[in-house]
Amino acid sequence: MPATSPAHPERRRRRTNRFAALAAGVVTVGALAAAGLPGSATAGEEHQGGGHWPGRYQDVQLLSFNDLHGNLEPPAGSSGRVTEHQHDGTTKTIDAGGVEYLATHLRQARTGEKYSITAAGGDMVGASPLISGLFHDEPTIEALNKLDLDVTSVGNHEFDEGAKELSRLQNGGCHPTDGCYTDEEFEGADFPYLAANVLDEKTKKPILKPYWVWKKNGVKVGFIGVTLEGTPDIVSAEGVKGLSFKDETETINKYAKVLQKQGVKSIVALIHEGGFPASTSYNYDCDSPGAGDGVSGPIVDIAKNITPQVDALVTGHTHAPYVCTINDPAGKPRMVTSAASFGRLYTDTTLTYDRLTGDIARTAVKSANHVVTRDVPKAPDMTELISKWNTLAAPIGNRAIGHISGDIGNTGTESPLGDLIADAQLAHGKQLDPETDLALMNPGGIRAPLTYAAKAGEGDGVVTYAEGFTVQPFANTVNLQDFTGAQLIQVLKEQVTGPNAAAPKVLQVSSGLSYTLDLTKSGADRVVTDSVKLNGSAIDPAATYRVATNSFLAGGGDGFPTLGQGANDVVGSDDLTALEQYLTANSSAAAPIAPPKADRITIVK
Repeated sequence: MPATSPAHPERRRRRTNRFAALAAGVVTVGALAAAGLPGSATAGEEHQGGGHWPGRYQDVQLLSFNDLHGNLEPPAGSSGRVTEHQHDGTTKTIDAGGVEYLATHLRQARTGEKYSITAAGGDMVGASPLISGLFHDEPTIEALNKLDLDVTSVGNHEFDEGAKELSRLQNGGCHPTDGCYTDEEFEGADFPYLAANVLDEKTKKPILKPYWVWKKNGVKVGFIGVTLEGTPDIVSAEGVKGLSFKDETETINKYAKVLQKQGVKSIVALIHEGGFPASTSYNYDCDSPGAGDGVSGPIVDIAKNITPQVDALVTGHTHAPYVCTINDPAGKPRMVTSAASFGRLYTDTTLTYDRLTGDIARTAVKSANHVVTRDVPKAPDMTELISKWNTLAAPIGNRAIGHISGDIGNTGTESPLGDLIADAQLAHGKQLDPETDLALMNPGGIRAPLTYAAKAGEGDGVVTYAEGFTVQPFANTVNLQDFTGAQLIQVLKEQVTGPNAAAPKVLQVSSGLSYTLDLTKSGADRVVTDSVKLNGSAIDPAATYRVATNSFLAGGGDGFPTLGQGANDVVGSDDLTALEQYLTANSSAAAPIAPPKADRITIVK
């Protein structure tokens, strides 16, 4: 049981001193050549009164990352690797991530940098592994405080447990239901969460600060934070109740004017919305052949319309790595970055501040993504933090719930793990109602693969509760609904139309359901209607089918409005319980589950 907290003194606010940096070992973006700047003033330049004054131009280091999702320990499988492009045109993968290593890399990167800011692009918490998710992400906030994070935007997952819980993460206090987990009250974030475009429907005002200004020795850099306008479409209705989400571009432009009026002319936008680079390599040059040509997706239109007063964009949400320039409305290139996800990368950007104008000399902005490799010393304070929370989680997390014969991945249009989870929900649905016909699972709800190799001494092939929690951390229930065959086909078409047209969300399907997805076609035609079959028989548009989904999909989430129109609802156990029951019933050490073949959807490319 969580410990009861004694009365807690006024909690410590923002630290005045950085943690001592570890020995330097990572080369950061260097100082910019004076030839690239207007004029030729340098630090230490004399002024007429004698003595010295700061030079006109000051390099400001901006370290950034996004979509950590509570991954304090190194992520498993493909979630813990990045792809690197080699000079000979080949690629290689590198193990990456884990806050023990992220802390070391960031501290080394700051070494010798007198002007350094660390910012994030949202989704620091939510959809987290057991070590964080079991404790409502208090461990991640503690880790971010130790990382000396200065500021972050909110992301959609910051609303998984609603605005009140987000406020608690910001301001501190024990959980209203679970209480305190240790003998000390949770202190909350030392850094501000920015939510400029998230308004209280009653007051019409942002629920948290819309912007924040970093200041040092006369240098001022403003930050505006927003999440994607479509957050209500990908978060449970309860999580966004009483909130409205405004257009990202209009909001940033509004607060850029506010900052300008306050004399803050150097501005960075933290945007929890992103793009899709043409290559998955973290070091891909997405400005080849031209500015922004190598990236697509929502961030492109957003970037093209944000006022030129904003000097750089730190983005996220798509979990993709890129460092690009995209022209602003004045036709000038502007840096747009994303550091993938799960703490596998960080971005090091040099902003050259002009003390005369108070603005960034944008022609001098340089940026690069760096891998959070695991070949550096672990940060001892992070090791201690992880040990503390793992000790509390161990009685729950170490319990074995099943056995697998090999890695079961969660990537691809249809994934082996997607099929396994759909089968588990179908089995749970049949326990609730033997007439259940099929199950559908959203790919975004599958947060990690199941890996065969032992992670914490449990033995190869053993699936622990902690590993299952990492895969399905949302505590959605398994719901049953009735749909007509026509509605079922419409659901499949919604995978590739409406809000899912540009980036299809292909539902994972249970055994027995099959169809062809023709990606050479456009719109709804990509789902070949005549190919949709259940147990070998064509779907009858007039017949009724009993369908199992998680509660998020059953509410029409992820751009599937038809799934919110079912009849005869029955609510079952949570989805992790369904997975646990399926693994326990269908596997053993002697007879582990083999990875499904992922051949239920025929994909034409």
